[in-house]
This record gives sequence, C-alpha cells and structure tokens, in this order.
Amino acid sequence: MTLPEYLGPILFSRGVMADQHRLDALVVSSAQFEPPSLCPMDGQFVTPFKLLSAHDRIVWRYDFSLPLDRQAFYRLGDARYEVAGDLTGDVRVAYVSCNGQEHEDASVSTEERNRMWRRLGEEHDRAPFHLMLHGGDQLYADQVVQAHPTLAAWADADLDDKAGYAFTDEVRDAAERYLFQRYANLYSQPAIARLLACIPSVMMWDDHDIIDGWGSHPAEMLDSPVGQGLFEVARRMFMAFQMGITEAPAATGKSLTLSLSYPDFDVIAPDLRSERRPDRVMGPDGWAATERAITQQAPPARRLIMSSVPLLGPRLSWIERLICVVPKLRRYEDDLRDQWQSRAHREEWRRFLTLLDQSAAQDGGAYTVLSGEIHLATRAEMALGGGGTLHQLVASGIAHPPPPRAYASGLGWLAKLGEDPLPDKPIRLRPLPGHRRVYVAERNYLVLERTGRRWTASWELEDSGRTPPLDI
Repeated sequence: MTLPEYLGPILFSRGVMADQHRLDALVVSSAQFEPPSLCPMDGQFVTPFKLLSAHDRIVWRYDFSLPLDRQAFYRLGDARYEVAGDLTGDVRVAYVSCNGQEHEDASVSTEERNRMWRRLGEEHDRAPFHLMLHGGDQLYADQVVQAHPTLAAWADADLDDKAGYAFTDEVRDAAERYLFQRYANLYSQPAIARLLACIPSVMMWDDHDIIDGWGSHPAEMLDSPVGQGLFEVARRMFMAFQMGITEAPAATGKSLTLSLSYPDFDVIAPDLRSERRPDRVMGPDGWAATERAITQQAPPARRLIMSSVPLLGPRLSWIERLICVVPKLRRYEDDLRDQWQSRAHREEWRRFLTLLDQSAAQDGGAYTVLSGEIHLATRAEMALGGGGTLHQLVASGIAHPPPPRAYASGLGWLAKLGEDPLPDKPIRLRPLPGHRRVYVAERNYLVLERTGRRWTASWELEDSGRTPPLDI
C-alpha cells in the first residue's frame, strides 16, 4: 500500500462549551508538506501542531470552535467546509459501525464497498447532519498479524507457545506502519473522506480496531509480549486517528471512555476494550469513568450511550453450553465472550443495567443505547425506573456484508426465549418499524432526529430502504 501524500481534514467533536462547538481537525501529510492554514468563520487563523510523526508522515491537529446558533463553516487552505452548526434547535445525528470486514476482498470495488457511505452523503446533502457517531470497528485491522513474519508465526502458534515470541523494534515498526497505512487509505476514500471533513465525529473502538476478539481471548495470548505490543500500537493509532489525541485523559486512567455534552443531550461512549479480559468487560478505570459520566453530571433531557456491543440482546447461555460439548464450535467462544450477555459477564451486565435503571429513576432523563458489532439491524426495549423505556438501537454495518439470513433467523429464534437480567424488567427484542422479523440482514446506518423535544430513530437499509421513524 502507498500512503497518500496528503489527506484530511478529519473533523472531531469535543462537545459544547460556552455557546461554542469545540472541534479538532486532523490533516495527514508527508514530512516535506507545509500544512495549510485553517480559518474558522470568525476569521482567526489557527496554527496546527504535530500530533504524531511516523513513517515520513506527520499528523497535524487544529483546535478551533464554531458558533452554535447558525450554519457554520471553516476554510482549510483554498477549500471551504460547511458544518451544520445549530445544535440548539432541531438536530440530526448519524450512527455508523463496522466499516469493513475481516478479510476484505480485493476484487470488490470501493464503489460497491462504500455504497452506504455514498447514500449517507446524499442524505447529508439534502438535510445536513450535526454529528456522526462511530460505534466500533471503524477499522478492520486483523491482517496486522501478516505485517511481519514474527507476527504471522505468533498468530499460528499454539497458545502455550505464544509467550516465546518477542515484540522487537522491527516488529513494532511493521505493525505501526501497517496500521498507519490502513487508516490513511481508509480515510482517503472519497465517499468517506468528504463526510469526515464536514460532520463532526465521535468515535469509540471495538475489537477489530485491534484484532478480532481482543480482550476475550485467553490470558496466554493477551499477556504475551506480542499480544501486549500489538495492543499498545493499535491503541496509539486509535487515539491519533479516531480521537485526535496522543495520551489518555488523566481523569479516565487506562480507559478511553468519552463523555461529551451538547444542548439538552449527552453522548457517553464507554471504552469496552482497553481493560477487557475474558472475565470482565470494563476494569476499575472504565467503570469509574462511566459511572461518573452518568451520575455526576447535570442530567440532560437525553443521554445517548454508545455500547459497541449491544447492551440488550437475546439469551446466549444455551449456545455457550453447547460450545462446551461440541469442540468444533469452540472457535466461536471469543465471539460469545465478547457479548454483555455472556455467562462470564452476567453480574457486570446487571451492574450496567442497574446503573441506568437507578439513574433514570433519579433524574427522569431518557436513555438510548446505540450499538453495532453484529452486522445486522435490530432494536430492543427494557423498562426503566421512573416509568421510562431504555431503547437499544443496533445499526451494523455500514460496509460489512450482512451474514446469511439463516443466521438472522437463528438469532430471532433465540430472541423469543426472552431475557430478564433485572427483576421484573424483561428485555424485549422488537422488529424495526415496518418489518416483521427481529433482525434485518442488510447493510445499514441509523439516523436520530430531534424535532422540538421529540426524538425519533430511523434505519436506512441497503435493500429495503428507509424505515418509518420510531419514537424513542
């Protein structure tokens, strides 16, 4: 892969403060390239700083703000980028996930790959989005293990032998170069690039941004020198290319959990990967950051919570029991262990649901969970304290091909069994508006709209088109 000479801008939202939408814009250029000047609509030029330097490329970051009360724009060099700036009135939010697949077919054109991205762009042209939330697997980095012979040998080695492979500087350089190139080539695809430049993004990672199933594999793999080295490199690249930072905020420690405030709504994105182990989803830092975001801030009218894996889903314990007695199925063990509903995470799952239930009872706010990961579209509901309803909206994936319809039907059968992790609060999986089946096997993205104080959700499905709006 050849790195592009220049790419960007990539626009990140930092939330709202003092009637200003705080933003960052990233530009990646060759080391010899002079970064262009950025000028927000107030006319004050912004000087970039070097966020990251690697492989004869520099990642530059510009920090600036735009006003909330009207259509806004900024200029970068000779180009002007329009931004839907008014977050005080009606608001449109796009949600996307799973932007790729495990083994991308080189014969598939970017035209086909990015069909839903182009559709999202056409919709943005008709009615601009104010925010774009990326719910996980923005990058499918699984092939990083082919970037160096040592990585390939480690990937193929038996579990007991993985500790014997060293993560040398040469191996580190190969892994970093691969991930840098993957991000650069992904972000330079026109259908994606034009939206990243004009819709402020909020991103949180999931396993494929590292390697498939990261955190749910046995400790012998996770704690090996290569395992830890790959995680550190992937985390560094994720922070730079998906968050626009080089160090985790001191307040969140090991966790990269995000909490951003906007007029009358918050976006909270727990980090479900940095501290994940086979027996836990979040560690002490992740739980502290998530609980602080939900309980210690002044409650807005709406909280949008990004859980990369669905928080409400079907009963999976029967499948986990089946895997224990059918050796051929054990290769799916990490996929099931990834889920909140896994037997290994049941108490932690209850803890998260109890946190939302009690918070809703205390502050009276509305809670909506946004998820991806399963390469299907679906939704679920659970009653909350105070008389509200927790809506789980799943949109996945915008580029990943859907699984076979038989897979969706099998999950639909499991959904009929029901699940009730909290007493007297059963989870109910529901079909999308206008559909009969619980799971829809089509590529898709989600649109959230606030009109006045009413929030609705609609799915854009590749073959079926737009669903009727769902009140949430």
